[in-house]
Amino acid sequence: MKLVFLAHLLATLTMFGVIWVIQLVHYPLFSGVGSAGWADYSAAHQWRITLIVGPAMVLELATAVWLVLDRPPAFPAWAVVAGLVAIGGIWASTALLSVPAHNALSGGWDAEAHARLVSTNWIRTALWSARTGLVLWLAALALDRGL
Repeated sequence: MKLVFLAHLLATLTMFGVIWVIQLVHYPLFSGVGSAGWADYSAAHQWRITLIVGPAMVLELATAVWLVLDRPPAFPAWAVVAGLVAIGGIWASTALLSVPAHNALSGGWDAEAHARLVSTNWIRTALWSARTGLVLWLAALALDRGL
């Protein structure tokens, strides 16, 4: 169980760092790429970022489900369920908002799709930030009470 929680903590902290860099640095810089090179840049971005976020998101989801199904006694049930619900919100936001915006951008530069991507990504940024606080609190409980 310790290994499961450590993997969960690692995945969540990884995504917390990634989402803030994406939100404050990477997505805003999209507008500076230029129309001529945009299609190649967009395709490269989607491929490379998926190599990072894909495994981390799957690991985070899998370990969150595990923690709900085999909850350590030190962790309140509401906390592990809330964490999983937040992941559901992240995945829904990704599928329903981020992916369609990226798809719109993959056909060529679209300022409206870019603005939509940046603004709706705040949902994922907020959810991962809240999850990080929750998971760090669970880590404190684990240290205090033991797993």
